[in-house]
Amino acid sequence: MNRSLGIDLGDARVGIAVSDDLGMLAHPMETIQVKSGRVMQRVLEIIKEKGTQTVVVGMPRNMDGSFGPAAQKAREFIEALKVGTSARVVPWDERLTTVSAQRSLHEAGKNARAQKAMIDQVAAQILLQSWLDSQA
Repeated sequence: MNRSLGIDLGDARVGIAVSDDLGMLAHPMETIQVKSGRVMQRVLEIIKEKGTQTVVVGMPRNMDGSFGPAAQKAREFIEALKVGTSARVVPWDERLTTVSAQRSLHEAGKNARAQKAMIDQVAAQILLQSWLDSQA
C-alpha cells in the first residue's frame, strides 16, 4: 500500500484528498474548517487512519514562480507537520489548482453553494493527482 494525502491550505478551509491504495488516483476526501482550531490535529488523525506514507502540501506561488506571503504559512505548516508525523512531507506547486477546481465543479453542474463545500477538496485532489502523475 502506497497511500498519499494531498492538502490544500486556505485561510478559511483546508481541503484534503487521498490517493487509492495503489497510489495512482487521487480522490477528494474532506474539508476542515480553519476556525475549528483542529486543522493539524485532524490532519494527523487522517494520516494515522489512512496509513499515509507521503503528505503533499500545496505551496502557494505567484505566477512568476516567486513565493508570496501565503507561502510562509505553508512552510510553517509543513515544518509543524514534519514534527508530528513520520510520513514524508512534500511541498508541491499549487498554482491554478483552485481555478481548475472551480472549472471542474462548474462543468459538473455544481452551483456556487455546492462549489464552496467542495472546492478545497477538489483543489487538494488536483494537487495530489499532479504529484502522483509526476511519480509515475
